Amino acid sequence: MNSIAILDFGSQYAQIIARRVRETQVYCELFPWDAPQEKILSINPKGFILSGGPKSVYEAGAPYIQKFILESGLPILGICYGMQALTHALGGKVDPSAQREYGHAEIESLIPNPLITNLSQVWMSHGDRITRMPDGFVALAKSGNSPCAAMGDMQRKYFGVQFHPEVHHTPNGVELLKHFAIDICGAKPEWTPISIIDESVKRIREQVGNQRVLAAVSGGVDSTVAAALVHKAIGDQLVTVFVDTGLLRHNEGEQVASALRDGLGVELITVEASASFLGALKGITDPEQKRKIVGEKFIRIFEAQAQKAGRPKFLVQGTIYPDVVESSAPDRNTAEKIKTHHNVGGLPEDMKFALVEPLKYLFKDEVRLVGEALGLSESLVWRQPFPGPGLTVRCLGECTPERISRLRAADSILLEELSNAGFIGKGAQTSQAFMVLLPVKSVGVMGDQRTYQETAAIRAVTTEDFMTADWARLPHDLLAKISNRIVNEVDGINRVVYDITSKPPATIEWE
Repeated sequence: MNSIAILDFGSQYAQIIARRVRETQVYCELFPWDAPQEKILSINPKGFILSGGPKSVYEAGAPYIQKFILESGLPILGICYGMQALTHALGGKVDPSAQREYGHAEIESLIPNPLITNLSQVWMSHGDRITRMPDGFVALAKSGNSPCAAMGDMQRKYFGVQFHPEVHHTPNGVELLKHFAIDICGAKPEWTPISIIDESVKRIREQVGNQRVLAAVSGGVDSTVAAALVHKAIGDQLVTVFVDTGLLRHNEGEQVASALRDGLGVELITVEASASFLGALKGITDPEQKRKIVGEKFIRIFEAQAQKAGRPKFLVQGTIYPDVVESSAPDRNTAEKIKTHHNVGGLPEDMKFALVEPLKYLFKDEVRLVGEALGLSESLVWRQPFPGPGLTVRCLGECTPERISRLRAADSILLEELSNAGFIGKGAQTSQAFMVLLPVKSVGVMGDQRTYQETAAIRAVTTEDFMTADWARLPHDLLAKISNRIVNEVDGINRVVYDITSKPPATIEWE
């Protein structure tokens, strides 16, 4: 395989490194720094990238580079802590910096080299620096605070950079990763939507054989693309089940049904279960409990459908890479769990299905490209992301039928106005936008009468990978129009606010 293995030393940017390498059309996987040798080498990597991390290499118990990596003879690129770990392992010296270096910095290239070209503005985030390079290394670049901002051993093809090329704050940083993956490691840029589909079809067929498969279609992009991909692999062996939970967006069911049944010819069963879901959520306000209830309900409904469909043993889910990372699945890394995703960590332990998750290691934009290549409509592929548990995680507090209806109406107005103004859809800068209904009432006045109604919040973000995000700078006039329509057209809401928090520290969803 033409792949790169990325070793995670605890960096908040580790997943972004993987995303940037994928942008160069080179496949990569992210592993914990101490993952077993056979697991890391199972992808036959052409080289290694070592991520940053919060530790110092001279601390007791600090992560280190496993011996087999240095013995592999493959190229290595160390980023920040990864550079320091490489230095430490090869006999160089790392010391605390006299002055920490965080944020924008300028670097100056010292000698012509195959790694750093057309790069001067970078993003630094470190408190240590290289004070003596290992034997065989030369300094490739310097900054005002780091005489060795980049280094390289041309013979062994070992490189280190003190800055973070993976973040957007480093213009042209992806070019550095491309040079390393393609020019230095010799990986071929073959990770394309067509190759993803071909590989996924092969794996799906190997996993399920001639068995019948049930697909859980929740209404979001991911589950729909996953179902389309499995249908391409096994055709009529697939039965898709769309559950109307009563927690969907406006016209959600009709749109998904049309795309799958009419557009792709997929067998689709629709189950009306809104009363069951809303009944189970009655009186529940804790977000984790909500997710687990929805996950439990989904599985029980699918088990019932499975009996009618001949009891297939496999269940398709639209799990994608950020779901896995944020739920801290044990087979990927040891990051702290942020929240339970119903399609990763919220499933009941006694469910009777083996999961088929063809999108599990794909980022959102890769999923969309695959969807387009499969022939799904642009309007469906580029629709707004939607969480598996539905509006329950956007309706803070108790999810009563009245509150869900209120939230759905407000959300429909938001998406309509953003679409009309060109702020959502393919090519739009805003990556995700939705309404949140808060269990907070405030006094208002309408028609000279006092009101005491709920507050709705607009959430709109820009992001490349959904691992980090910034709030969208929507025009004030557009926000005013949206607010005015919601307050006037949606009964029970008399105040609209705008969430201007980035991720981190917040998540994109509120629950």
